[in-house]
This record gives sequence, C-alpha cells and structure tokens, in this order.
Amino acid sequence: MPSEVDRFSYGAVTPAAAYLMACLGSALGLRCLVRTMRPHQSRKPGWLAMGAASIGCGIWTMHFIAMTGFTIEGAPIAYGVGLTVLSLVVAVAVVGVGVFVVGYYGSSPGVLAMAGATTGLGVAAMHYMGMAAMNFDGHVRYSATGVALSVLVAIAAAAAALWAAVSIRGFGSSLAASLVMGGAVTGMHYTGMAAASFHSYHLTGYGFDGRSPLSLLLPMLIGPVIFLTLAAVVVMFDPVLVTDRTADSRRRATAHPGSGDTSLRHDGLASFEVDLFSVGSDPHRQPTSGARSP
Repeated sequence: MPSEVDRFSYGAVTPAAAYLMACLGSALGLRCLVRTMRPHQSRKPGWLAMGAASIGCGIWTMHFIAMTGFTIEGAPIAYGVGLTVLSLVVAVAVVGVGVFVVGYYGSSPGVLAMAGATTGLGVAAMHYMGMAAMNFDGHVRYSATGVALSVLVAIAAAAAALWAAVSIRGFGSSLAASLVMGGAVTGMHYTGMAAASFHSYHLTGYGFDGRSPLSLLLPMLIGPVIFLTLAAVVVMFDPVLVTDRTADSRRRATAHPGSGDTSLRHDGLASFEVDLFSVGSDPHRQPTSGARSP
C-alpha cells in the first residue's frame, strides 16, 4: 500500500522559497545570456558559463528546498551526498550545453528547439537524480504519464527561457521572463513529485542517522546559494547591463509620456512650449525658427 506523504509539511514556506530561488537563477542566467548577445563580446565564454551555472544552481536549489518540506509517514528520509552533488553537476553541465549552443549558434527555431530540449532534459535528469538520492524505508514507483508530462514541462520552460534571452532586450521584460521560467521549473518539480508514489516498509531507523532532511541538505545548499549571491552582485554592477537598464527606462519614458506632453508632441507644439518657457524671462528674445508664432 502506498504510504501517506506530505509535500508541504512547512506550509507555503518551502514552495515559495523554492520558486524564488528558481526565479533568481533564471534571472541571472538570462541576463548573462543577454550580455553575450552584444556585438564584439570578448568575454563570451565566461558570461555563458556563469549563466549556465546560475540557471543550474537555481534549479538544483529550488528542488532541494522544496524537498525539505517533503515527508513520508513512518519513514524518516536521508539523502546520499554523492548522488545529490552529482545531480548539481549534471544540472550545470547539461544546462551549459543548451546555453552555449544558443550563445554561439544563434536563435533560429532549429537551434532553440535543440537547445531547449537539451536544457529541459538536463533539468529533468537533475530532478530524478535528486529523487534517486533520497533514502527511506521503502521504494518509489513512477507513473509513466506523469514523468513524460514533467519532462515536457521542463523542455517547454527551457525553450521559452532561451527564446526570451535572445529575443528580449529590456530589463523589465527579462525579469518577467525569469518569473515565468521560475514558475514553469517549479511546476515541473511538483509535476514530477505528483507522478511518484511512495511505498514504505515501516522499518523505523533503517538507513537513517536521526537528522532531519533540512539538517542534511542545508550544508549542501550553502555553496550554490553563495554562488548565486556573488553572481547577482556581478550582474547588478556590470557596466554594460547597467547601461541596458538605463536605456530601457528611457525607452519606457519615451513610449509612455505624460498626457499633456503627448498632445503637444502630436500637434507639433512641443518645441514651441520649450521656447515659450525659455523666453519667458527675456521679452526681447524671439522664438526659434522651428516654433510657431503665437
């Protein structure tokens, strides 16, 4: 008989924290990829590598933060360190393949499809390797339909994120894309969890040293979280990306001017308004030739 499981033993805390980490990793990875789209980029491999590591670490951290809220009735859970760390390496490496393909071969539909499939499979592989690292008094069975659906969600999320990275330049648009990708990746995790049924032998203490999942996973989460923090500092203070954010703000201001300015601009009186205010203190100064006479 399947055992009773609880995927939200800390309530909404772990899903919310997992989602935020997925969004952070996605945002940093997308901004790094956007950085490499500029012409004459001399540090392209470094930015692509940091982008791949950011996305991989964000996804991996999301998975194991979510897993801290997972419990099985009557079956304490432990995690194998070797397989857990290997799942992080796989996530970064396979995501890196997709990121480098897009970074060097462009954004044609064929390239995006191949890179999205590779990256999505890497996300799914990380998830199921992380599940395989879980040790408890029992075994896990998976629904083939649920597994296939989770893989499709991962591929779709990866392809959409890569497309956004090469197609969207604005800071606000990139941020929105990272929120969508974070939601899709987190959704993939819980889709994969829903595809699993857990059968416990109720042999209390087997393969368990008395520590909670949080105490087991927390030391392994520290490294990726520190890396994401440092990557965020690099991205936030990179002069090129700062310039892009400033230009994006100016484009939004131009696209959505004040209602008064819009009417003046549309009927050709904007320049006259400027001259009128400038000559207000000098009654002998005449408007410029481009202005209309009152």
